[in-house]
Amino acid sequence: MDPHRNLGLVAGLRQLREDAGGGSPEVVVAVIDGPVDVNHAVFAGARVRALGADSGVLGAEDQLARHGTHVASILFGQPGTSVEGICPNVTGIFITVYDERTGRAPQLEIARAIDRAIAEGAQIINFSGGQYSDSGTADQWLQQAVARCEEAGVLLIAAAGNDGCDCLHVPAASPSVLAVGACDDDGAPLDFSNFGHLYATSGIVAPGQDVLGALPGAGTTQDSGTSLAAPIVTGVAALLLSRDPGRTPLQIREILLRGVEQCDSNVHEYCRRLLAGHLSIEGALTHMNDIGSAMEASGAAPSCGCGGSMPVPQASAAGASPSMADAPDAGGLVYALGTISYDFGTEARRDSFKQLMPPVEVDGIVVPPNPYDARQMVAYLADRPYEARALIWTLNIELTPVYALEPAGAFAAILYEKFVEMLAGEVLAESDEDHIQRVSIPGRLTDRHSRLFSGQVVPVLQGENLRGAYGWKTNALVSQAAAAVGGRKGSKSDVASISENLRGFLDRVYYDLRNLGVLSSDRALNFAATNAFQAAAVFSEALGAGMQLESVETERSPFARADADAWDVKLKFFDPENTRRARRVYRFTVDVSDTMPVTLGEVRSWTAAN
Repeated sequence: MDPHRNLGLVAGLRQLREDAGGGSPEVVVAVIDGPVDVNHAVFAGARVRALGADSGVLGAEDQLARHGTHVASILFGQPGTSVEGICPNVTGIFITVYDERTGRAPQLEIARAIDRAIAEGAQIINFSGGQYSDSGTADQWLQQAVARCEEAGVLLIAAAGNDGCDCLHVPAASPSVLAVGACDDDGAPLDFSNFGHLYATSGIVAPGQDVLGALPGAGTTQDSGTSLAAPIVTGVAALLLSRDPGRTPLQIREILLRGVEQCDSNVHEYCRRLLAGHLSIEGALTHMNDIGSAMEASGAAPSCGCGGSMPVPQASAAGASPSMADAPDAGGLVYALGTISYDFGTEARRDSFKQLMPPVEVDGIVVPPNPYDARQMVAYLADRPYEARALIWTLNIELTPVYALEPAGAFAAILYEKFVEMLAGEVLAESDEDHIQRVSIPGRLTDRHSRLFSGQVVPVLQGENLRGAYGWKTNALVSQAAAAVGGRKGSKSDVASISENLRGFLDRVYYDLRNLGVLSSDRALNFAATNAFQAAAVFSEALGAGMQLESVETERSPFARADADAWDVKLKFFDPENTRRARRVYRFTVDVSDTMPVTLGEVRSWTAAN
């Protein structure tokens, strides 16, 4: 097979690669896919690394590795090897997302991989996969991850799908994503390539027939699909960004879309299958030069390619976290919010608990134990705390497990006791003063995963001490804060109203800021939410005056120690009965450079004009 085949699929690609020097090492491209055989000869000397556990020896019979290795080699195959990549000199990051047993990736796991890519400093993300969606709308987790990409200025490129119909895949159908369909060597749309109304303005087609790639283990192969057209577009984007480092990745997206070779057929249905048009390097370079000349003439600031100037790093209360200036995740640190739960992993482990747990009496009738009843489990573990190690402890957001929690180190036994204590608080009646509504968990993300009884695979989050592990006893706090504010002169509300406002405030802070706690900014938000809980009396002054939470914003703090990863988190309150009234602003400064975040200084507050 001709090792240069892929370079000849798009006119002008060889010259662009030469002009860009094969790509700049400063440009970072993440590939979210199956495992990649980084030991294949085509990657010798490439600036690539795989995140996660070593998958061991990968062979051509491993379909997930076959897909991942093929996609990665289209981008990073080194000159002089059996597959010459499009951008061999850029820096590559490989993130495995598919479950080895099922071959699938839930949208939560795709979102998790996108967050990891952003945290690792990726400027462009290639995802040669997706899930069918009737409406083209992703679930909440994936929507938020895609929003974080846009806020971070990261270009996400995704395959349009191989169903051969007017149908959409996510995340490709998301408006800020660059979707990629497939055409043959002559530019005709391939029968299996998806199309649809959302792709018509945010999608392009690129060669996807018999694309050359490496086989895990050794050798090469040719295959077809939108999965293989996507890295061709990703490679071109990386070269354009390398050639003109003054551009942003989102500007490159706009340039690629503006520069497409549009359909010249009179057959509407045929043109629909070509999305916005064919990938055109000549057109992209023309628009890149035109945009550059116009900017120089006007003195305008760089555009984000989304109709305005570059976004200021911030997060809204809707949960889109900033990361354009976000630091790479420092050693896999996580600070996440959720509820504590447990899992057995296997039927054998579940049955062992059922055999060991004592029977229970219900209305005078003795019945067999139920290990799924958290109240029975808490009672059992109270007498046998060592048995807590036999469970898989999980952190859940809503009803979805997002991490397996693994205490380690000298304080592991105490951490297990803490988990049992948190679970005991969660199973109390919701009206109980000691009821725990949710928990805050710090830890370090490992490269290991745990398979739950349902078959879901979640990453293992390791904790080494109690610092930062906190149970939110909302009832007790609301009572204390409301009582403290209720008697203040000038309060507009009675104790019951203040309690309701404060409870709504805490719920909104939690639900609106839901995230996986991986990015520096997200850890700052989550710790600020915990700190807001612990210092709710501060906010109860505004709540007691009838104000409500309007938004939560975050930005990198300009005032911090040299070794800090510090963020300013601002909570703004408004008066719903008088929108002309000045806003009340509270600010935390949070340093997230360690496992346990820390607040720098005190909570500051001031009024701000509308």
